[in-house]
Amino acid sequence: MNIRYIKLSALVFCIGLLFAQCADDDDNGNVIEAATCDDGIQNGDEEGIDCGGTACPPCFDGLDFSGTYRQEDIMGRPGINTVFSGTDMVKNNFNTTMVSDREVFQPIFQTTLEAYHDVYGSALGVELDYESNILGLDAATFTTVLAQFDALQVAPEGPTTYFNGTVALTGRNLTDDVIDISLTLMFGGESGTRFDGNNGTPQLTSDGVGPGNRNFSLPFPYLESPLN
Repeated sequence: MNIRYIKLSALVFCIGLLFAQCADDDDNGNVIEAATCDDGIQNGDEEGIDCGGTACPPCFDGLDFSGTYRQEDIMGRPGINTVFSGTDMVKNNFNTTMVSDREVFQPIFQTTLEAYHDVYGSALGVELDYESNILGLDAATFTTVLAQFDALQVAPEGPTTYFNGTVALTGRNLTDDVIDISLTLMFGGESGTRFDGNNGTPQLTSDGVGPGNRNFSLPFPYLESPLN
């Protein structure tokens, strides 16, 4: 046999083995490729798609943070703007107004608060004017707090709570029922129980939604392990 032919056959065989070793273990025809920085996949030790890690450029490379930025939205206490703004236009304007300039929305919030009482009272056939709430705040003062100070506050030297029976609006805990507290401040009157569904009154101080099976002593998402 020709020695040159034998050497050529051996070379072809070795090349075949080389490519066979690149096939995956299940022999389904896929080819295992080394991670690269331009394959559109986050692989290897990449921190993002084709960026970060030991071989690829940093993920922030090329981002430009220069220029002037405009604030588009501010979020404060949950639901306050949604409940008291009255219209989508007012809601959007409120969201884009600096917290320090929000006193202009107080009259709108007060009008909306008093309108809720009028509407519910008319529907239920009861006298339902706003009564100063458990914090001792009349309609004007209460809506000033909601509008002008709509920011999530923190009490560094006191209890952090949405309302714990004494202290109010110094922040919030995971266990705070923000909606029920807000409704109580709106419809609970001086006692907090004015329209709580008892003694023939309508239930306006709770949405009837509890914490469910969430255990806030657990890590997020605060759910117990499923039962077997």
